[in-house]
Amino acid sequence: MMRETDPRIAEAHRVPMADLVDRLQIGGLVRTSGELVGPCPGPGCGGNDRFGINLQKQIFNCRICGAKGDQIALVQLVLGMDFPAALEWLAGPAQQLTPEQRAEARRREDENRRRREADADRHRLEAIRRARSIWDASQPSDDTVVVDYLTLRGLPPKTGIPMPSWCRFEPSARLVVPLPNRQNEFQTVHEGPAMLSAIHGPDGQLTGVHRTWIDLSQRKGRPLIRHPFKDDETVSTKKVYGSKKGGAIRLFTPRGADIMVMGEGIESTLSALRGAPMPGTAYWAGVDLGNMAGQRQMGRGLRYAGIPDMADRDAFVPPVWVRHLIFIQDGDSEPRLTRAKLLAGLRRAMALRPGLKASIVHPGEGRDMNDLLMGAAHGTESVSVND
Repeated sequence: MMRETDPRIAEAHRVPMADLVDRLQIGGLVRTSGELVGPCPGPGCGGNDRFGINLQKQIFNCRICGAKGDQIALVQLVLGMDFPAALEWLAGPAQQLTPEQRAEARRREDENRRRREADADRHRLEAIRRARSIWDASQPSDDTVVVDYLTLRGLPPKTGIPMPSWCRFEPSARLVVPLPNRQNEFQTVHEGPAMLSAIHGPDGQLTGVHRTWIDLSQRKGRPLIRHPFKDDETVSTKKVYGSKKGGAIRLFTPRGADIMVMGEGIESTLSALRGAPMPGTAYWAGVDLGNMAGQRQMGRGLRYAGIPDMADRDAFVPPVWVRHLIFIQDGDSEPRLTRAKLLAGLRRAMALRPGLKASIVHPGEGRDMNDLLMGAAHGTESVSVND
């Protein structure tokens, strides 16, 4: 029986992911903002918050090992089963069907898919609306601690020139963490000034905001906050609201640019602009590695191959005016996997933008571009992508 005609697939997709987590006895996941987040249940992966289940889309993803998929794929990951065995575990043994029954199964599956996509679109639009409300309520960043923060990071704004439009200021922003085993309930762990950065989608519309909390008493200018529910962990003081998919923080785009340099973070990308500016070059921040890289083809021997999953339409792809795309590889993350992800993102861009040149610049192990700017080390490594 062909997979696409098996009605058990539609039945498996009707199993709520939250219920499946309980059936599989996956521990350590915390519900937050429509997701279950925690350690990856895949063999040998683990971690703390690298694994997430989107409860609207009913899919999961691990940003380290690359495991992803639906309910059937989750059973495969946790129990080590192949597809037929996982499907049988979820929906029972296969049965012979008439052509009419197969057609009805396809119709129900298509209906379920359209409903999931409509729900995901509705939640995305609501998240974008909330992000725009945050942006609209913020203030210009001139003469605020945002200027002091950037100066502390070796990125002082030019005297007498207004702060760029991508950057705004919040005098007091709340940083929260989800309460364990409590749905949509949070605890405030910090409240203070923050820098807001605009995320624009491929159509140029604001789709999200990136918030960076500021504490000028700390070495890198961000608060150090102990996690109230996780021993020996700190709370991230950078958060994204709205939708980042396919978007970027457009830091600097000169007229007539045909080269783009992109790092994950604002500070890293601005450091490349400040430390070694190139004529005719735009400098955009990709928000995070997952957005820059997109989904990869996974399977035996493919973890580090850097082959893009071309079915992924949510990852960043440069505008048509870009002729050379340069990704910055931070040196303070696992090098082989980071390189594989960046290769996948560049190869996707090359496939969708014929004639595009692509390169990776690496500031060296254990450091990022801002470390170079601040004098921690010298010299970078560059490699071109040919396929």
